[in-house]
Amino acid sequence: MKSITFAVVAVLATATQICSAGSDHVVSVSVSVGAEMEDKFVSNGRLFLFLNENLEKEPRKDLWPVTPKRNNIFATNITGWNKGDSRTFGADTELQATTPWTLANVPEGTYKLQVLWDQDIEESQINAPGNLYSTVQAVEISGKTLLKVSLDQQVPAHKLVEHDHLKLMEIESQFLSEWWDRTMKLKASVLLPSSYYDDPTRVYPLRINISGYGGRYTRVNYLLENEKFTDWWFGEDAPQVINVFLDSDGPFGDNYQLDSENSGPYGTALVEELIPAIERSFRTKEDPNYRYVDGCSTGGWVSLALQIFYPEQFGGAWSFSPDSVSFDHYQLVDLYKDDNLFVNEWGNLRPVARDIYGDPMVTVKDFIRYENVLGSSNTYLNSGFQFGAHTALYSPKGEDGLPAPMFDPNTGAINKQVVEAWKKYDLKLHLEENWSTLGPKLQGKIYVWMGDMDHFYLNPATRSMSEFLAKTSEPQSDAEFVFDAMEGHCTKFSNMKVLGMIQDKVDKLEAASP
Repeated sequence: MKSITFAVVAVLATATQICSAGSDHVVSVSVSVGAEMEDKFVSNGRLFLFLNENLEKEPRKDLWPVTPKRNNIFATNITGWNKGDSRTFGADTELQATTPWTLANVPEGTYKLQVLWDQDIEESQINAPGNLYSTVQAVEISGKTLLKVSLDQQVPAHKLVEHDHLKLMEIESQFLSEWWDRTMKLKASVLLPSSYYDDPTRVYPLRINISGYGGRYTRVNYLLENEKFTDWWFGEDAPQVINVFLDSDGPFGDNYQLDSENSGPYGTALVEELIPAIERSFRTKEDPNYRYVDGCSTGGWVSLALQIFYPEQFGGAWSFSPDSVSFDHYQLVDLYKDDNLFVNEWGNLRPVARDIYGDPMVTVKDFIRYENVLGSSNTYLNSGFQFGAHTALYSPKGEDGLPAPMFDPNTGAINKQVVEAWKKYDLKLHLEENWSTLGPKLQGKIYVWMGDMDHFYLNPATRSMSEFLAKTSEPQSDAEFVFDAMEGHCTKFSNMKVLGMIQDKVDKLEAASP
C-alpha cells in the first residue's frame, strides 16, 4: 500500500454530499488546448476533470481517496481531438466519476478546478512526463456555471538532483524488451557512501531500497534535500553502504519487481540484468551475503518477496508494514472463503483504511470507484493504482488483454478461479509449502516490523505469517517480527534506521570472517 501520514479526521459522508447537491447546480466545463501546447498535444488520450474540496492541494496530484476533503474526479476517453477545437463537458456528458453526483447536480461550494490530459503511453501514472494540464482555478459553485480552462502546462521529465555522490543507472532490459516487443528500460538512482572517492580499491555492501506504492527512482532527491540526512550521511559515523533506489513504475502501475503474466519478467530483469549492471559499474562486494533489500508498505512486501523467491540472491530483507503477506487476510478479506470484496458476511461495507484508533476512513467500494476512474478501461484493471497493480502481478492475463479481474469492479464479487491463480504470490502459503528447502536459505535474513493499528489492516496477515514461522522446525525459523501497539502504517520506517541495521549486520559478518 501507499506510505502516507494521516491526520485523525472524520470522512465526509456520501449521504451528506447527495443531500447538498442541487439540481440547479449544473456545471459545464469548456476545455481548450493552449497555443503554447499545440505542438506537444496528442489527439488521443483520457481527459480528467478535478473538482477538489481540499483547497490546499493541487488537484492532479491529490489522487489518494483517504482524506476527509475529497478530490471529485471525472474522466472520459477521447480519440481524434482536434487541437484547435475546445471540448465542453456538462450534464449530458457520459463521464466515469468518483462521486454519487454528476455535473448536473454539483454540491454548492468552493473547489479547486483543474483538468489533465493523459496522452502518455509509456508510464502508468497520469502525472507522467509529457501529459498536459491546466492552471489551477478556485471556483465557486452556486448555480448554473460555465467554467473555461486551457491545457497550458506540461508535466516535466523526471530529474535527479545534481550531486557528486548521486548517479543514474539506466539499462535496456533484454528480458522485458523481448516480452513487450519494444524497447523497455530499467532505471535506478545510486547514492554512494561518503568514503567512496577516498580509496579506489575499497568495495562496499549493496542496499537495494524498494519504495512505497508507485515510488520512482527520483525519491532519493528528498533525502539529498534533507539537511538532517545529509549531515548524517556525509558525517564520520554514517554506514558505508552503496544505496540503490529502484524505479517502481510498470505497465500497470507499480511493477512489484517480480515476474508476472501481465507485466513481464521484472524479477528476472532485476536479478539478472539490473543488479549485475550496478555491481559492474560501482565497487560492490558482488557477494549475495552483502546484498540487502528493504522497503515500507509496497516496498515492505516486495523486499520480503524478493528474499523469499530469490533466497540465495540476497543476504537480508528489512520489511516494514508489508502489503498482505497472506491472502486469507487480504486486508479484511479472506479470499479463500469470502465471496465479496466490498461487503462482509454481515452485509456491511468493508473499510480499506482506518485511523490508529480504529475509525474507518474510506471503504473498499469507494476506493475502487477512484481506481475505476483512473483506468482508461473504466475499471481498476489499468488504473495504475494499488488494486490494479495487485491484479497485474497476481492474476493471469485476461481474454481482453488486461489482467483477469479477481473481483467485479462494480459489485465486488470475487472470482474464485482467479483467486486460485493468486496463490503462487501468497507469501505465507509459499513458505508453508516449501519450508524444508527454503528454511535453511532464509536463516538470519528476515526482519519484519508492523504497527498493530496499521492503517490498511495489514497486521493480521503479518501476524499469521509470524505465527506460522514460530512453529517451524528443521530449521526453526529465526525470522524477527516486531509488532508495536498503537502504531500505524510505516510509522517506524526511516532510511537512517534501516541503514544502521544493515551496517550492524555487515559488521557482524566481517567480524566472523577469517
